[in-house]
Amino acid sequence: MVSAREARDWAASGGLHGIGDSLYTPFCGTHGDAIDFDAYRQLVRYCVGALGHDMLWLTSGIGEWWSLTMEERKKLVEVAVDEARAVAPATVVQACTSACSVKEALELTLHAQGCGADICYLQTPPIEVHAGEGVLRFFQYIADRSDIALGIFNTPSSGYVLTAEEMAEIHRRIPAVVAVKEGVQDSISRSAVLHSLAPQLVIWECDLIVYRAGWLQEGIVGAAQLGTSGYLFETPDKRCYSQYWQLLWDGEIAEAIAFARESGLDAYQAALGRWFTEYPGRADYFTHWGEAFRYVASIIGLPTGEYPYSRPPQGILPERAKTQLRRAVENAGMAGRAFVHAPSW
Repeated sequence: MVSAREARDWAASGGLHGIGDSLYTPFCGTHGDAIDFDAYRQLVRYCVGALGHDMLWLTSGIGEWWSLTMEERKKLVEVAVDEARAVAPATVVQACTSACSVKEALELTLHAQGCGADICYLQTPPIEVHAGEGVLRFFQYIADRSDIALGIFNTPSSGYVLTAEEMAEIHRRIPAVVAVKEGVQDSISRSAVLHSLAPQLVIWECDLIVYRAGWLQEGIVGAAQLGTSGYLFETPDKRCYSQYWQLLWDGEIAEAIAFARESGLDAYQAALGRWFTEYPGRADYFTHWGEAFRYVASIIGLPTGEYPYSRPPQGILPERAKTQLRRAVENAGMAGRAFVHAPSW
């Protein structure tokens, strides 16, 4: 665990590094009312063991935190920390502890702190938030009562997007806040402005084009994929995703671009389309469609639980989405490859 006092030194020294896998929640039981924790344990071990990814991102958008109970969210963190530390003790554990109630968010943050997570991220509350002032008060309440590094998760799925100035003010006022997952993807200028206002903040820009533009080398963004679904973009016998990002981190930008094209990584990304983040009945809304992530994982051969759908309030993934996603995985040569050449535990 990284304490609030250590947070800025830890972040500045590269504490956040490598690929951070945002984990889905494997549902099971009638109507998906239970969680398949055996499947979840396998997923954790696969990410940090078979794939060798450096970080985990827990109980966040892909994990469908809004559909989970407090006890479920706590146990998911406990299991992930235990399994990750058993396989790769140096794994950086990031937990999303946001909730609509600030008291519940604090409870989750203190729990993650007690479990040994390294940093907790707070997504902007999805209802009744009074802009940056309200989010600042939300962070301040939690920071005053906890002792762990904190991060901002700025996503349009919350319904309110923080400005660069609002995020910089949170960082200025609260020393524990050291990182931002900038998930808007419609205006990369926000990250450039944020860096100019708060140069110590570690920024992950979800609009990945900035890494090909040299923003990492300029120091605008950090050398970490804080919360991505990297386990859906490579398998143990075809580590294209890791190779691509290593080239970018090494400053070999032209080589990385060529590798993404020649390895099929770019084509695979394009073939998947936007099913992970778009619901066709609400095209203007950014979402984290849990069933889409789990469906691709199931084609690759990862354990996803016997209940394939999301819990309400998410909808059912249509057949045309499944057809497109399956074709993309198959054409990439990844179908059923998850545990080929992967170690057994």
